[in-house]
Amino acid sequence: MWLDIKTKTMGQVLGCVQVDQSTVAIKETFGKFDDVLQPGCHCLPWCLGSQVAGHLSLRVQQLDVRCETKTKDNVFVTVVASIQYRALADSAQDAFYKLSNTRNQIQAYVFDVIRASVPKLDLDSSFEQKNDIAKTVESELEKAMSHYGYEIVQTLIVDIEPDVHVKKAMNEINAASRMREAASEKAEAEKILQIKRAEGEAESKYLSGLGIARQRQAIVDGLRNSVLAFSESVPGTSSKDVMDMVLVTQYFDTLKDIGASSKSNAVFIPHGPGAVKDIASQIRDGLLQGKAAE
Repeated sequence: MWLDIKTKTMGQVLGCVQVDQSTVAIKETFGKFDDVLQPGCHCLPWCLGSQVAGHLSLRVQQLDVRCETKTKDNVFVTVVASIQYRALADSAQDAFYKLSNTRNQIQAYVFDVIRASVPKLDLDSSFEQKNDIAKTVESELEKAMSHYGYEIVQTLIVDIEPDVHVKKAMNEINAASRMREAASEKAEAEKILQIKRAEGEAESKYLSGLGIARQRQAIVDGLRNSVLAFSESVPGTSSKDVMDMVLVTQYFDTLKDIGASSKSNAVFIPHGPGAVKDIASQIRDGLLQGKAAE
């Protein structure tokens, strides 16, 4: 470092100036602009009034601007814009002499454009049209700064920050909307379950009814076959005698099943020999009445 400073000092004493890469130097003669010195070594005889007035960087620089403004629906937001710019080598004289503070000048133009664009949009539209706002800022900056020897490389709207209370309200609205959708989906799912459950019960009852009907049909067919076979095997017997015998047989089979089961619920009815005839008569009369009703 000390050697570099010493070398530059000696160079200036001898009238030599070094200009670094990506940088240009402004040469003046007796205080008047003379030339733009490109990177490299240049001879400036100080005794003839030549000197370097200053250096100008040609590298891309970035300026972050925070601008507070109001949207169309009266929501205060802070717009954060990132401006990337650089000085033009061909217009180095304008860039060096025409502006005293480049960053403040760019910031003023950004404020002007943003505060003219965002109030025309509501909050949601501001988020959706960030690229359009950035293009507007870049276009206006390009037209303004080109007169001063600067190029606007790119303009980005990196963030739009609403007020803290507005952000909280927006989050609550979003949460309420999602909860409403979840409740609707849950109700729809329960509705589908109930429908499927009802369809299952209806199908089960239908099949159960078919089973009972087939069971009763099988019993009737069996009784009919038994009556016909017994009448043919024992001449002189009537259908009534056969039915009485069948009923008595089923009656005793039922009593046997009730006695064999330790956990069955029994219903006590008259079970003497004389009561069997009454039971048979009641069953027969019930069947006949049902047939007559049909």
